[in-house]
Amino acid sequence: MKLPFTAEQFFEIFRKYNLAVWPAQLLFYLLALLVIYFIFRKKKYSQQLIAFIASFIWLWMGIVYHLIFFTAINNAAYLFGVLFITQGLLFLWAGITGKLVFQFKMTAQGIAGILLVFFALVVYPLLGVLQSHRYPDAPGFGLPCPSTIFTFGLFLWTVRKPPVMLLIIPFLWSVVGFSASFSLGVKEDIGLLAAGLVTAAFMFTSKKN
Repeated sequence: MKLPFTAEQFFEIFRKYNLAVWPAQLLFYLLALLVIYFIFRKKKYSQQLIAFIASFIWLWMGIVYHLIFFTAINNAAYLFGVLFITQGLLFLWAGITGKLVFQFKMTAQGIAGILLVFFALVVYPLLGVLQSHRYPDAPGFGLPCPSTIFTFGLFLWTVRKPPVMLLIIPFLWSVVGFSASFSLGVKEDIGLLAAGLVTAAFMFTSKKN
């Protein structure tokens, strides 16, 4: 796939973003831990808070990463920004209306969710280090690809199938991220498409309403 920017420009955007928003990266890991806590230790407003946290992460990626930073080297980032903001608003809507109900169950789907969340938070950055992608010149949680993998993990922890409209944009991004992974040398993004395919397999074969 022909890209309108070089790999060097791509990683330079990560550097500029990471240095500009520090210590927001720590906040995102804290939010991820809160989500996991609310999954396993239910509180009164756990369901809404999980959806609102997911909403915040997607809105941040759309506004801050795509529209403020990524547009400097890629005009398509304007479209990506709109899509990510839309996804954030969909999560907000789901939280307000109760369309998403999260609960971990010791099933193949539940375990797959654990693996995807672990991959997004731990394995993804480690794979980056192995390829010499080190902070601040590297994507981390709170940026599109690892956060999308984390989102797929959340979908696998739902009691009912998520509304289809909530699945479309993450699936589209899994294809976009994967298609650019080889030309940009971000091999860890292969896991992005794998996460999408695993989630799709469970969603299409599940008998849950």
